[in-house]
This record gives sequence, structure tokens and C-alpha cells, in this order.
Amino acid sequence: MVEEEFRIGVVFVRLTCRSCGVDYMIPKALHEGRKRDKEYWFCPNGHQWHYAENEEDRLRRERDRLVQDAAYKDDRIKSLAEQRDHAERRVAAARGQVTKMKKRVSAGVCPCCNRTFVDLARHMVGQHPGFVAEPTADEHVH
Repeated sequence: MVEEEFRIGVVFVRLTCRSCGVDYMIPKALHEGRKRDKEYWFCPNGHQWHYAENEEDRLRRERDRLVQDAAYKDDRIKSLAEQRDHAERRVAAARGQVTKMKKRVSAGVCPCCNRTFVDLARHMVGQHPGFVAEPTADEHVH
């Protein structure tokens, strides 16, 4: 495609159709627009033309995709960190409840009826046989 510029009030670009060989002119603004947006235009005999993606366009598109991927991964990392923090707070709260319960039981307070007993073990077996305390991983069963 041969390109020449002419000024007749408006700047035109002279093109030659590669299919039929006809010379024609289109406004330079339209020509520049088609270079940017890659849309089609037609020669006077109806042959369709467009500019293909060039290396700069391909690199720009790839850069934009990589920026989007990085932003998605940053958001995902932030979301997972928030989930981890929430889970850690839940674990800490559960540990606190277990510690509170152990202190109360070691002081002789029944975890079921909140009464204090000197011999809590005998009380638990006799009055609350269904209550079974599961040993934790850090406790050793003897």
C-alpha cells in the first residue's frame, strides 16, 4: 500500500488498493484512526482493508494482561491473608475458652452446673456421666 499526503483544506492520505490497484484518498484523521483501532475501511471498488496488530500493540496488550494478572494475584493474596487472620483469631478464641474451662475445673467448678465441689472427679462421674472431656493434643494421657 503506497501512502502519500495531500493538503486540500483537509489533509488526505493517498492509498493504492493491493487487490485492484486503484488509487484513492481518505482523510488523514480517518487513516490514523484505522491504524489505532484496527477497524476496516474499503477502497472505492469495495475491497476491505485493515491494519493488523503490530508488535507494539501486542506488547501493550500483553503488558495490560500481566498487570491484570498481578492485580488479581495481589487481591487473592490479601483475601487469603484475611481468611488466615480470621481463622487464627477463631483458634485463639477457642484456646481462650479451653483455658478458661480448665482453670474453672481445676478450681473445682463443675462445667455443667457451675457449682463448686471439693471432689469434682467423683461429682462428674456420678452426676454427669455423659460429659466426656476429650484430651487435647498437648495433654498426655497417663
